[in-house]
Amino acid sequence: MEINNKSVTTDFILLGLWPKLSHLVIIVCLILLVYIIAVMGNSVLFLLIWLDSRLHSPMYFLLSQLSLIDVALISTTVPKMVTNFFSGKRTISQTGCGAQIFFSLTLGISECLLLTLMSYDRYIAICNPLRYSVLMSHTISKQMVIGSWVGGAITSLVHTAYAMHLSICHPREIPHFLCEVMALLNLTCENVSGYVKSVVISSFLVVLIPLSLILTSYIHIFLAVLRMNSLEGKNKALATCFSHLCVVSLYFGPAILVYMRPGSSKTPQINQSLFMFNAIITPMLNPLIYSLRNKDVIAAMKSIVISRCLLKKVKRHLGCRT
Repeated sequence: MEINNKSVTTDFILLGLWPKLSHLVIIVCLILLVYIIAVMGNSVLFLLIWLDSRLHSPMYFLLSQLSLIDVALISTTVPKMVTNFFSGKRTISQTGCGAQIFFSLTLGISECLLLTLMSYDRYIAICNPLRYSVLMSHTISKQMVIGSWVGGAITSLVHTAYAMHLSICHPREIPHFLCEVMALLNLTCENVSGYVKSVVISSFLVVLIPLSLILTSYIHIFLAVLRMNSLEGKNKALATCFSHLCVVSLYFGPAILVYMRPGSSKTPQINQSLFMFNAIITPMLNPLIYSLRNKDVIAAMKSIVISRCLLKKVKRHLGCRT
């Protein structure tokens, strides 16, 4: 009786970040440093917003959710990538691959929708300030956030289910540092032209339409700012809007190039670079962009630091007396 020692596996092999590049260990260490800075920066911003009562407004609530999404988004890719690189184990189970696709798409789409809601918040605050408390109450802002998460999860579930049911007829090697739908399309021998068209359509719905709404909001905002008499009010409005537009350009630019560029699935190296910028670099930059140009966030940070210093002095003084 002939025994076949070859075992059939459903695991995928992640070829990693630019496998042919020399001195890759330096790049991976830098990415790990970026990950630590991103997690710390977004966590600090999230805690500041929740701890300081001056930041308990719909605008900062939405910003706290952006920080939460950024921490989750970068955590879906970097820990696995770094672990694979230093352990030499490059496999990922089919379940793990599906989970990575689902969470990365859910978080990415939710961020697109959340950035749109943030632009709507600024539009109401600047163009219709008298109705701001009605149109952007805490209840409405919470419903908006829930809607962005649900919309992202439903869209992601459809794409993940399709990608996980593809018949793989090529070696199960993914030329990427994460499981990603466009990379999986290169491993199947099925005709996926119809699905690629559906990706373009869904990208139009969750990328281009939100982007057009954001740009429309900011055109109205800039026109309203030009009519302001107060120079201080102009500067504050422009500073907030500039920060938001920086984040929008950093996020939507790579997303459009990955999912709406013709022949995107055939250029894995370019997609890797765009994904690294979108899912790794941008989450690190977001808290820096929003905090460095925001006087309220800086004031809250100073207040908490001063409060902690005073508390330590009081404890030290009481300790000396006892």
